[in-house]
Amino acid sequence: MSNRQRSNFSDSSLSGRVIGWREHVALPQLNIPKIKAKIDTGARSSALHAFNIRELSLGGKQIMRFQVYPQEENSCNAIAAKAELQEYREIRNSGGVAQLRPIITTNIQLGSEIWAIELSLTDREAMGFRMFLGREDIRNKFLVDQVVRFFKARVNHENGADSPFRTFRTSYSQELPMKIAILSQSANLYSTRRLREAGQEQGHDMRVIDYLRCYMNITSKKPTIVYKGKPLENFDAIIPRVGASKTFYGTAVVRQFEVMDVFSPNASQAISRSRDKLRSMQILAREGVGLPVTGFAHATQDIDGLIETVGGAPLVIKLLEGTQGIGVVLAETYQAAKSVIEAFRGLDANILVQEFIKEAGGADLRCFVVGGQVIAAMKRQGAEGEFRSNLHRGGNAQAIKLSAEETDTAIRAAKAMGLKVAGVDLLRSNHGPVVMEVNSSPGLEGIEKATDVDVAGKIIEFIAANAAELDHSISIRY
Repeated sequence: MSNRQRSNFSDSSLSGRVIGWREHVALPQLNIPKIKAKIDTGARSSALHAFNIRELSLGGKQIMRFQVYPQEENSCNAIAAKAELQEYREIRNSGGVAQLRPIITTNIQLGSEIWAIELSLTDREAMGFRMFLGREDIRNKFLVDQVVRFFKARVNHENGADSPFRTFRTSYSQELPMKIAILSQSANLYSTRRLREAGQEQGHDMRVIDYLRCYMNITSKKPTIVYKGKPLENFDAIIPRVGASKTFYGTAVVRQFEVMDVFSPNASQAISRSRDKLRSMQILAREGVGLPVTGFAHATQDIDGLIETVGGAPLVIKLLEGTQGIGVVLAETYQAAKSVIEAFRGLDANILVQEFIKEAGGADLRCFVVGGQVIAAMKRQGAEGEFRSNLHRGGNAQAIKLSAEETDTAIRAAKAMGLKVAGVDLLRSNHGPVVMEVNSSPGLEGIEKATDVDVAGKIIEFIAANAAELDHSISIRY
């Protein structure tokens, strides 16, 4: 087309129907405010470059979830989107190679006009354009000037019109559905069941995976996890509910998901840290978090010196491997303490001895921390004559309001351990709140019933927000 002919197009009554061979368009339903598209009359259909393309089943519909870099040569500003899957269709690229692609329908805005088009989702990272607009989607709507670029943008600018693309957000939508795995040995456990229900209520695809039944391919090219004979693929996040006695294998599975760039609120290293009572206390002490006076031994002959380290009897003696109050003994006299330590030493066990916080009155505080905030707290009171407050041992619980110091201690303890979801157990002592334990898989039943807080829902909300950020960081790295 000559310059004279192009001028005639601009001056004619058809000038409003002319577009250039490339134009800036908006995809408002996909949250994309502006993307450069090639108007490709040689291609029948339209295509959008997308990555992290995942199919989810929600409410009886198949949903495609994906991300887009709307700016060419820019892999830092990803936009996430979702759309209902229409079908899979075989499409041939310019080289004649057939590819089965997911097809979605969405609105497109070009200038002041908005209409519906079909888009195939494909990886076009190596191509010069993030989007191609095919002839079927502009048929009977526009004439294409094969020489002029951004004709519509020029017209809008000349007419003094504001850009029609300013009305759409560019942030990551946290409403996108995700595929989340709960790593748990039983789907019937209260905590597992509540997490699954909360995730489903928020529109996510929730799966319960028995991590002990998984096996792993740890090769560097394509690390995978196999469950019931099928690879676990396209998960956005996991929620580890690893039993204390299964920590070694459970954290290995979590670590494999990490290698596969799947988000976990609690990293494998943080879980391992929290399960080692000695290591966790050493970390907390280094960070200046309040602790009971504590001693540690294995086969020491100096039992008297160990007892004196914590101020003498009464004192609490713990096995490092104990959970839910098992392996914890209150020695009220010096002789009782000496006898228990000697007995534990005969088991070839590692032993922690701690001062007994008598003023706590057999009660402790469970602080539930999610994303650096205490979202719920309860006071657990031991049964009559029982110094251990564990609910599994007959204790009872009630909601409680923490002091500013107690809240700060709980948050600092979870942060020091590297846990985004944690149950921090505190005692109220004469020298301020002291941490007894930081639990990486805290139970939900006691805290939810005592406080009426939807703890499971808050965990899912945190994961949905932060898994999105992980997707963005992965995209930047690759």
